[in-house]
Amino acid sequence: QVQLVESGGGLVQAGGSLRLSCVASGSIQRSNTMGWYRQVPGKQRELVASITSGGITNYADSVKGRFTISRDNAKNTVSLQMNSLKPEDTAVYYCYWRATGFMTSLYWGQGTQVTVSS
Repeated sequence: QVQLVESGGGLVQAGGSLRLSCVASGSIQRSNTMGWYRQVPGKQRELVASITSGGITNYADSVKGRFTISRDNAKNTVSLQMNSLKPEDTAVYYCYWRATGFMTSLYWGQGTQVTVSS
């Protein structure tokens, strides 16, 4: 089992910045991927950004150039720096962790609300 605890989020005006952080604990396999999804009511959860333990990153087209994902393998943490925020970035953001391999379990954080006002 892996437990994820998120911090950050909140209310910000359009054009502003926020930073989300997430720490993983439990049965941490060394080779893994961590990242963030987001979800708005009535829509499917969508991938925002991910980063492997080797440092390979992936971003949704909608956040490229504005969001930066990073991680600290020694501390089992992942962060998402969100700049130039837009009202359409408003969502609940969920941290996730997944071990590398075939059909491995995906673990979720509890979610943190990000609200961008226009």
